[in-house]
Amino acid sequence: MTGRDIAIRAGSAAVLAPLAIAGLWLGGWAFGILMTIAVVLLSWEWAKMTAPGEAKWMAAAVAAGIVIPGIAVYLADISLGLVLLAFGALIAFAIAQLVKRPPIDAAYGVFYIGWPLVLMVWLRISADGGSWIILLFAVTWAADVFAYLVGSLLKGPKLWPRFSPNKTWSGFLGGLVGGTAMAVVLVLTGGGGWLHFPGVSLWLAAFIGLSGALATMAGDLWESALKRRYGVKDSGDLIPGHGGLLDRVDGLMFAVVVVAAIKLAVDQGVAV
Repeated sequence: MTGRDIAIRAGSAAVLAPLAIAGLWLGGWAFGILMTIAVVLLSWEWAKMTAPGEAKWMAAAVAAGIVIPGIAVYLADISLGLVLLAFGALIAFAIAQLVKRPPIDAAYGVFYIGWPLVLMVWLRISADGGSWIILLFAVTWAADVFAYLVGSLLKGPKLWPRFSPNKTWSGFLGGLVGGTAMAVVLVLTGGGGWLHFPGVSLWLAAFIGLSGALATMAGDLWESALKRRYGVKDSGDLIPGHGGLLDRVDGLMFAVVVVAAIKLAVDQGVAV
């Protein structure tokens, strides 16, 4: 990657990251708008990747199958959201059959994008949800950045050359260290007094960071495998220097599952 490419990536991150953090922290309508825009864009990228000839129909079916469950979680509870998500997948399946596109791809798109959305909405509206959602994003970003920097510097054996030839074991380990360190620092400092994590010890913080970073890189590898399956290099070209939005949040979509599960354990008094 050239210096120009790095500058473009850094510029895109400098513009988008503050907007994302603001929406996440403010919650309410700002968070709702952010999530809705993300769902629409992700659904479009998924449709373009899996059904390029009928992308409009596919994107509409997938987005509708996700937005409604997200609203249900916000207004009611996560159980209703998960039930509606299953119905959304069935509707997307039926629409894909009507337009003669692979119905499994449509249904999977609803679950692939919608499951993380439902959990993210739940995480944000839970007790101290603003702090936990910032922790989630910070761990994910730290894992990505450290994996890239350490992998670029040390290189070495490839992690999974069949699907992601640029990723290395050194980058993988660097990502684990980065994500773990970020979680410990945020819990230890409380983000300078802005963040609150009652019931979270430093050992648990380290576990959150480690498992979140591991899930982040698993999500990245999984999306690489999906792109290879559909014969595309990037999920889109929305973000200069980064590709599509799906390319940027693939790890986050896996990490939110881990962080939400740990948050539930903390709320129930199970975690120590």
